Amino acid sequence: MITILFQTETHYPVNRKKVRDALIASLEKKIKHPVEVSVAIIGDRKMKALNRTYRKIDASTDVLSFPFNDPAYTKGQGFVDAPDHVLRLGDIIISYPQAVATATEENKLVDEVIVSLALHGLDHLLGIHHEE
Repeated sequence: MITILFQTETHYPVNRKKVRDALIASLEKKIKHPVEVSVAIIGDRKMKALNRTYRKIDASTDVLSFPFNDPAYTKGQGFVDAPDHVLRLGDIIISYPQAVATATEENKLVDEVIVSLALHGLDHLLGIHHEE
């Protein structure tokens, strides 16, 4: 069972089904037991505040991922099994205004960009990182 928790501010029109379907398809290929991920679509002010707080960067970015359990924070202990046996990967936070800007630059639909950002964030939650 794959659960995608979704939160978006009402003035950001996002195709939730398209995002959920893409995340579920990706997770089905990679994880064979119950898993949960949350996705939030926010504005640039909130994204800038998150970056300032957690990355010491005073700017907005397109996507951030916050793993629920990062081995770096638990000193190598790794994931702890939840009593309900659901692997909660963490949160994917997407800036809607940044997605719109990228869609405009790349001549894509905003929902395509949001799906791409969600999948990128999921990779980070799964430990797949890129060089900065």
